[in-house]
Amino acid sequence: MTRFEGDFSPPAGRFAIVVARFNETVTRALLAGCTDGFVRHGVPEDRIDVAWVPGSFEIPIVARRLAETGNYVGIICLGCVIRGETGHYDHVAGQAASGVMQAGLNTGVPVIFGVLTTETVEQALNRSGLKGGNKGGEAAMAAIEMVNLLNQIGGGVTFPTRFV
Repeated sequence: MTRFEGDFSPPAGRFAIVVARFNETVTRALLAGCTDGFVRHGVPEDRIDVAWVPGSFEIPIVARRLAETGNYVGIICLGCVIRGETGHYDHVAGQAASGVMQAGLNTGVPVIFGVLTTETVEQALNRSGLKGGNKGGEAAMAAIEMVNLLNQIGGGVTFPTRFV
């Protein structure tokens, strides 16, 4: 039986992080955790690029555009959507998740969903490093693992022929 499993050794190549400005107190903490996660696993900061977008809804188009360049082995998407009194939360969170997934599927590049979807500001702060870890750091580890897994399966990050 063949078994494929990614590891956390630093892969060759560059990573991009797409960060939403909305709820910036939280997203800056996620970015710090993500960058720290990469560095702790041997990916130097000079191989990490950061793109800021207005909000989580805008993350997918930038993630896809970055993936299409062929310059990145992985893209991490960081944002924060906090439930409010209207249905806006459901639309933004759902479309951000769907768009991030499509960016990865359409390009063959691992695109990691690191967008917090929380009920309260306190939950968002806790998940961005205030208590019990930082989801940005977890997103960096997921990106490293996925790049290594795809490399192990064969072909590494592949691009549809229209992007080559």
